[in-house]
Amino acid sequence: MKSVKQHKTVSVSKNVAPRRRRDNFIVSSLQLHKAALFASLLRLLRTPFTTAMAVSVMAIAIALAGSFYVLVNNAQQLVNTFQAGKQISLFLHEQISDQQASKLVQELRANKAIEKVSLITKQQALAEFQQYSGFGAALNALEANPLPAVIQVYPQESLTEAYQLKQLLEQMQNQQAVDFAQMDMNWMARLQSMMQIASRLVMLLSGLLALAVVFITGNTIRSELHERHDEVVVTKLVGGTNAFICRPFLYAGFWYGFISGMLAWCVITMMLMIIHTPIEQLSLLYQSQFTLQFMNITEAVYLLLVSSVLGVTGAYAVASHQLRLLKPE
Repeated sequence: MKSVKQHKTVSVSKNVAPRRRRDNFIVSSLQLHKAALFASLLRLLRTPFTTAMAVSVMAIAIALAGSFYVLVNNAQQLVNTFQAGKQISLFLHEQISDQQASKLVQELRANKAIEKVSLITKQQALAEFQQYSGFGAALNALEANPLPAVIQVYPQESLTEAYQLKQLLEQMQNQQAVDFAQMDMNWMARLQSMMQIASRLVMLLSGLLALAVVFITGNTIRSELHERHDEVVVTKLVGGTNAFICRPFLYAGFWYGFISGMLAWCVITMMLMIIHTPIEQLSLLYQSQFTLQFMNITEAVYLLLVSSVLGVTGAYAVASHQLRLLKPE
């Protein structure tokens, strides 16, 4: 019995020892990364002028990209507002009575793709034509009302694509009581084409500005590497690997990107706050419900994440290249 217990104790101790060593390794690694993270931040704070210059230039580039993104988002909202006024006019056959037209209206209201349906009867159409056309006396001479009943169909706001509206238009045209359906599709197609062009331009400009941020970070890290040349050489001579030497520079790139992203978000928010009141007043003058959209929490987090990744990318590209070229004597 003693031998069995001793065997179990030895096997348990053998399993515990590697696990404990692994846990100790993870804890020590986290402590090293934490120390490098805050040490790189303190190093940036010791050179406030150089850090402020680099961060300001990076923040301007990121703020421009973010501003373009917010501008396109608000323009898309404005386009959707314009499209909210889209309607399909269904001109019914002359023999269709008002009762039959009302029945068709009820059927159309059951369609999930339609938000609202309104009916203009023959008498209402004739009264409006007499009022606005100036031919009231001539129409009174006619024995019968020549104008058909008209049904105005307003699609759901979610139907913004041209092909969706075209499908709905064809569906309305296939109704037996409908003589022909009319909807101006050209202006909507033009708006969507312009928005697609604007989105592509924003993507291209954002890509160029992202490259600018990478280059600015890389140039800043290159200058820092040049200033710490002796320190890097000594670290290499005592056996420090390139990964170990590169670590504080990567964290420096992270801080450059993160701080620049925070500053860029503040700049974008201030710009929107400055123009918010005039745009709101202009919207009220045109009786529009358009409201200026700010960056939400998800977009702000994404901005910080992208700017941090760009900073780390620029730092890694320059630091790894410079360290490979460095040959300590």
